[in-house]
Amino acid sequence: MAKISIILVGTNEEKFIENCLDNLKKIKESEFEDLEVIVKDQGSTDNSVRIISENYPWVRLIKGDNEGLSRAYNIAYKQSTGKYILFLGLDAIPEPNTLTGLFNYFEEDSNRQVGAATCKLVLKDGSLDMDAHRGFPTPWNSICRLFGLGRIFPNDPFFNQYFLLGRNMEQPHEIDLCISHFMFTRRETLENISGFDELFFLYGEDVDTCYRIKQAGWKIMYLPQWKSLHWKGGSVGIRNTTRNIVKKPLKHRLKMQKLSTQAMGLFIKKHYMKKYPLPLVFLMLLTTYLLGVFRVVGESLR
Repeated sequence: MAKISIILVGTNEEKFIENCLDNLKKIKESEFEDLEVIVKDQGSTDNSVRIISENYPWVRLIKGDNEGLSRAYNIAYKQSTGKYILFLGLDAIPEPNTLTGLFNYFEEDSNRQVGAATCKLVLKDGSLDMDAHRGFPTPWNSICRLFGLGRIFPNDPFFNQYFLLGRNMEQPHEIDLCISHFMFTRRETLENISGFDELFFLYGEDVDTCYRIKQAGWKIMYLPQWKSLHWKGGSVGIRNTTRNIVKKPLKHRLKMQKLSTQAMGLFIKKHYMKKYPLPLVFLMLLTTYLLGVFRVVGESLR
């Protein structure tokens, strides 16, 4: 059994593959000789498969069609052997000793109830990737996010619970959720919640997974003493961080925008229908739909 298995999933990400796997090779050579790296390719039509097959024979490559991110994660993690599993984006570059630090942290008896964690994710401009430091999309958090109340009252944690602002970002602390482009988990935790929900094709899979991890009684931690670079959005083509680096056709970008809000609606229906008053839930679903229309129109005009 490996100590750590790293799961990567990608479609046509040849621009990021070499940087990512070269970095993991250094970690394998200097920190974890038995590091297991698995790439689930989602039907790439670029040079991704050839690059991995020819240049990285120590990587286990799983070929297949694009059946969704959650499905890919489940396929790969069920074939892995690691005691701990790191779901990592192909556009993420963990710094030296980050994996060692996380492994040692999870091995401590005092952290036995920690089921998942993320490190400090830093964007290419040096700013923090706040999507790795989130609160659940409760009605209040969603209202604040939708109407920009957090920007109006930037120093008030009451209006900034979506990104959990007001926390000391240099000290470890518990959070609600992190993104699956850097999600370090126990195998035991994943098995406890039966892996990812495959109804989430793309987007929302991490929100749903973290929600179920917390419901099962595990903690999720933000551990900024370790760090990783994150280019962010390399495969989707709609993130401002990589929009100009990876050019995606309009049809693809429109699909990504639709999927982002469809995932929100799926999460609300799955977890909030019995938790909040129905009129409030229907209002959330309506605003989610309208947000989806706005995003599609905005993307069409770019």
